[in-house]
Amino acid sequence: MRIRIVDAFTDRPFGGNPAGVVLLESSPEDAWMQRVALEVNHAETAFAHPLPEGGEADWALRWFTPVAEVRMCGHATLATAHVLRSTGAHEGPVRFATLSGVLVATPGEDGSITLDFPTAPLTEVDVPAGVAEALGAEPRSAFDTGPNVGDLIVELADEKTIHALTPDHKALGAFSERGIIATARAEDPSRGYDFVSRCFFPNVGIDEDPVTGSAHTALAPFWSPRLGSAVLTGLQASPRSGRVRTELRGDRTLLGGRAVTTIEGELLA
Repeated sequence: MRIRIVDAFTDRPFGGNPAGVVLLESSPEDAWMQRVALEVNHAETAFAHPLPEGGEADWALRWFTPVAEVRMCGHATLATAHVLRSTGAHEGPVRFATLSGVLVATPGEDGSITLDFPTAPLTEVDVPAGVAEALGAEPRSAFDTGPNVGDLIVELADEKTIHALTPDHKALGAFSERGIIATARAEDPSRGYDFVSRCFFPNVGIDEDPVTGSAHTALAPFWSPRLGSAVLTGLQASPRSGRVRTELRGDRTLLGGRAVTTIEGELLA
């Protein structure tokens, strides 16, 4: 079978967030998928297989980090939709059956892909003791993102603080199910983005995720009311960097971006 490495939320190779993508004829064993994801050793590897016609979804889709299965992954969904379109395996919008319900990916005429994901329910919480020390910066506020995302959002003072973070990754694992989303308002929106973020997920084996689609289902409802717009662009300021277009539609959030296949090979095991 073919395996591909796709850089998601970027229009250039070696940017954005790389994901493994494996298209299958049927559902394999969980243990095998976990071993493949460990071998690929990217933030997530996606496994998809077609479903019978006439159902609520076209393809089944699951995501694995090197150490665990996750309930939701934006960049690997974008990467899978890109592979389906670029190989001709599926035309037009594709409906994925996932642990987070049916997720739809719609290709655009400009080459972009838009994902329709559930909006994360945000609940303001007290800033946990020790978060400031683990991050190396003092949060202004903190929000729980609910079960699908499983992170703690912390708002920091400004964009410069986000860029300068050098956190204690091991210590960050104590504050949420998956990890921490650190965010701040963009210093200069004329640069083409409205807010910045960095994502640290030590509990699923990812010290820093390059560009996180699922996090933006929480960042969109966090920033849209603060910035007065349903449509925003977020810059994830990791070393690889990437931008995610968000559109808040009540209990759904649209995530837009591009993807590039960088490696294609044969999976033998």
